[in-house]
Amino acid sequence: MIHDKKVIVVMPAYNAEQTLEITYKEIPPGFIDEVILVDDASSDQTTELARKLGIYTIRHPKNRGYGGNQKTCYKEALKRRADVVIMLHPDYQYTPKLLVAMASLVAIGQYDIVLGSRIISGGTLRGGMPYYKYIANRFLTFFENLLLGAKLSEYHTGYRAFSRQVLLELPLEENSDDFVFDNQMLAQALYFGFSIGEISCPTKYFKEASSINLTRSIVYGLGVLRTSVQFVLNKHGLKHHKIFSRDGKKLSVDLDSAPKTA
Repeated sequence: MIHDKKVIVVMPAYNAEQTLEITYKEIPPGFIDEVILVDDASSDQTTELARKLGIYTIRHPKNRGYGGNQKTCYKEALKRRADVVIMLHPDYQYTPKLLVAMASLVAIGQYDIVLGSRIISGGTLRGGMPYYKYIANRFLTFFENLLLGAKLSEYHTGYRAFSRQVLLELPLEENSDDFVFDNQMLAQALYFGFSIGEISCPTKYFKEASSINLTRSIVYGLGVLRTSVQFVLNKHGLKHHKIFSRDGKKLSVDLDSAPKTA
């Protein structure tokens, strides 16, 4: 625990066999209460390796997409009574050594959400981020800050810590099951008044690290622009979208089925 808060790390995984073990072994011992991995119907041995490492593992029988994977991750963490939930990709792109720092900022109530920003450190391109992705990141972030009224260094990192309240109150079931889920979630958090902090996070791009191709990146970018416009329309009462509705569908959590020791 950190500050008497139960901390659970969730790993949304897809074909992560080659990088899972090195990622898992760098998780700082003594602070993280549980690790949950959700395998989104990988074609490699991700599930088998995760269970061999002693990670609590759930496997989707069919691929549900990156957003769908996260929904399972968060529901399971909430069911197991997490106070702080951190998403860590098992592809070793983000360093697990920052888990304690990120969890602490949420556990003490400093922020509702903490992001590991690849931009603050200034070494994003040196870390191997493709130049076209860097340019797209900067453009989309500028556009979103303008429309969402925030000042984040980036919205597109996959390294995130959340309070239990955030995961229970946001209408996450209304979000896409694809990559734009990440962006919709932050837009929702800002819309409903949750606080977001950032810490500098170095990142690594290499052959085994997961990365979406150009076509999927374009689809994601268009989804980001659409989400920002929806935010503004909702904010001014010009149109209503379920992802920004307080009555939108939230994650369902079955606490009765939670482990007694959780």
